[in-house]
Amino acid sequence: MQNDSLLLIYYLVINLAAFSLYGADKKKAEKHRRRIPEKTLFLTAFLGGAMGALCGMELFRHKTRKNYFWGLNLLALVLHVMIMYLLFFYIQI
Repeated sequence: MQNDSLLLIYYLVINLAAFSLYGADKKKAEKHRRRIPEKTLFLTAFLGGAMGALCGMELFRHKTRKNYFWGLNLLALVLHVMIMYLLFFYIQI
């Protein structure tokens, strides 16, 4: 399997994980159960799941009033777009 295919699979999995974490945390919040730590939500975004995190925020209407969630998730997204640009156009994986 080529490097770009592995990278695509990684990004699909990490974004699905981030999206799922936001959905699970929203359900836990509604049921007043123990929540997923914010650092876990942010970690998945910075590991490449920022798009999934942003989609989860919107779809589940979760953490949308917290500006720092928007800011950090958008920062993670920009960071990973820059990484992808470098990998594909300069390093040519």
